[in-house]
Amino acid sequence: MESSKQPEAVSSVMKVFGILQALGEQKEIGITDLSQRLMMSKSTVYRFLQTMKTLGYVSQEGEADKYALTLKLFELGAKSLENVDLIALCDREMQKISQQTNEALHLGALDDNAIIYIHKIDSGYNLSMQSRIGRRNPLYSTAIGKVLLAYQAEAFVRDTLKDVEFIKHTEKTLENIEQLLNELNDVKANVYAEDNEEQEPGLRCIAAPVFDRFGNVIAALSISLPTIRFDEKRKSYYINLLHTAGKTVSDQLGFHDYPIK
Repeated sequence: MESSKQPEAVSSVMKVFGILQALGEQKEIGITDLSQRLMMSKSTVYRFLQTMKTLGYVSQEGEADKYALTLKLFELGAKSLENVDLIALCDREMQKISQQTNEALHLGALDDNAIIYIHKIDSGYNLSMQSRIGRRNPLYSTAIGKVLLAYQAEAFVRDTLKDVEFIKHTEKTLENIEQLLNELNDVKANVYAEDNEEQEPGLRCIAAPVFDRFGNVIAALSISLPTIRFDEKRKSYYINLLHTAGKTVSDQLGFHDYPIK
């Protein structure tokens, strides 16, 4: 009995989604236009629209023959995105990079006036960056920190770092906020940041952003390796891996305009 009804049920679902798609492509539309576009009878379109209206997915202006989508579908999508696990999404992409490079990978987020590591994958080499989840590091001397600041307004950067002392961890560490702001312009333009032995002697890091559905940078992914294993010719390769990972995660979070060329 159920199998005989299945084709009809599938057909009904297809018709509902056809109506939703048509309504999504036009601010409002009438039953006649809908029936012609979808090649359905006006009575069928009307029946589906009234059901969708009752459920709150479609609105009708007075008694006019014009229908439009409500925000209920957006609300459903937003709830779905709220349940997305950022770390789980990033872990899948970080595992891919780890398999290709065998180097250390980190996921970091903004925590007051510093970065905090919220996930990591260790390097397969004995000589590698030593870190732990929950560890904090400065914003001004780390690739992740620079990415997190690059997409913020200058006023935010200045306010965030107003009480931060620019400690010279190495001879290459930036000395003040003006130097940092100059570099942040390049970070945003290139969609990646570097730590070239600025936090720790002998260590290179490259990071790329992860965007939420509103286009805000909520985290950054980085690859870290000792300078003795860093080959400048492979730098673009590392950047491309991070961009691919950042774009994939951002897409899954609802942002589809990742700013790479």
